[in-house]
Amino acid sequence: MAESGKLEKMLILAFADSRSAENGGLAEADDSIEALINPESYRLDYRIRFSRSGQGHGTSGKQLKYEYTEPEEITFEFLFDNTGIIDSNPRDSVADDLKRFREVLIEYKGDAHEPRHFKLVWGKHSIFKGRVTSASFTYKLFKPDGTPTRALANITFKSSIEEEKRAAKEDRQSPDLTHSRKVKPGDTLPLMCSRIYGDPKFYLVIAELNKLDNFRSLDPGTMIIFPPIEKLKAVSE
Repeated sequence: MAESGKLEKMLILAFADSRSAENGGLAEADDSIEALINPESYRLDYRIRFSRSGQGHGTSGKQLKYEYTEPEEITFEFLFDNTGIIDSNPRDSVADDLKRFREVLIEYKGDAHEPRHFKLVWGKHSIFKGRVTSASFTYKLFKPDGTPTRALANITFKSSIEEEKRAAKEDRQSPDLTHSRKVKPGDTLPLMCSRIYGDPKFYLVIAELNKLDNFRSLDPGTMIIFPPIEKLKAVSE
């Protein structure tokens, strides 16, 4: 409920890119969908990825070594009902509503060359910003001729905070983590290794791991993976 006492419906706002989703509202959105009724609950999932280091003598298992934390995920269930019981507006089928729902949330958009970015808003609160990673639809109620009049959509969004903000949020400067860096003008591989590991000596190993044909001249925009320092030490030994 908003402070005025008015029931606020959850909104799914669609944007062409993550920056617009981060800063924009309903007026700036490319499209939007309003929930028929607000969800009773939603689920947040967090996953931490580990690699298994070598098993020591006399131990019963391998040690788990932290690699990275995946972006959080949120799962909602949206109701579609065309019987008129909820909104006093009976229609023939939920097919049209579901078609529009899929077009906004799932379909490839030619102008952006990818599906949309989304912001979930409930009243004055921005609940989540991210991309749709999965969608499933369950049909629940049918007319005698098989026409569906009620359905549930189970949608999962994964957070898609811009890389600069994610790095700041997670403080991912530790050489013990896996890093992904985009080459900027003026970058060299020894310089990038020095920033991440505090030592430029691993640049030849990084070049080999990333299959860089000409590591002396890096093309701006190239993505380079920098594994944890322990892995590099093992490779270089």
